[in-house]
Amino acid sequence: MKGKILDFNSNNRTGVISADDGNRYNFDMSQWKGSVLPKSGAKVDFSVNEGAAADIYQDQAASGSSKKIPAAILAFFLGAFGAHKFFLGYNKQGVIMLLTFIFGFILLGIPSMVIGVIAFVEFIIYLIKSDDEFENTYVNASKPWF
Repeated sequence: MKGKILDFNSNNRTGVISADDGNRYNFDMSQWKGSVLPKSGAKVDFSVNEGAAADIYQDQAASGSSKKIPAAILAFFLGAFGAHKFFLGYNKQGVIMLLTFIFGFILLGIPSMVIGVIAFVEFIIYLIKSDDEFENTYVNASKPWF
């Protein structure tokens, strides 16, 4: 069954999961199968045993962190063309970067170099941010620039 962690208390190591079936299930840390501590908002896959959540795994398919590394690679190699913006779903910003880069050569290439620097800065920012911070900033909050 799939669900989302509503609350996790690290002091007593217990929490509550809201399942996709509409019910809520309590759990304790002994049932957590992940390598990091559970946190509120994390999507999980679990089974139910005697009215409580058991065998709880973090749902990796729901994690936005899978976009972090591809976005950083695209920003490094094809960032001047706005490829990382298109990948993250920011089509308007991707078109702006692409057109500025292409037509920047008319003005001695200066706008093209500026777009290249912006792409490199975004590459660095993507790598520095934690997976959760990247997901919250660029995937969930829709922040297209820096």
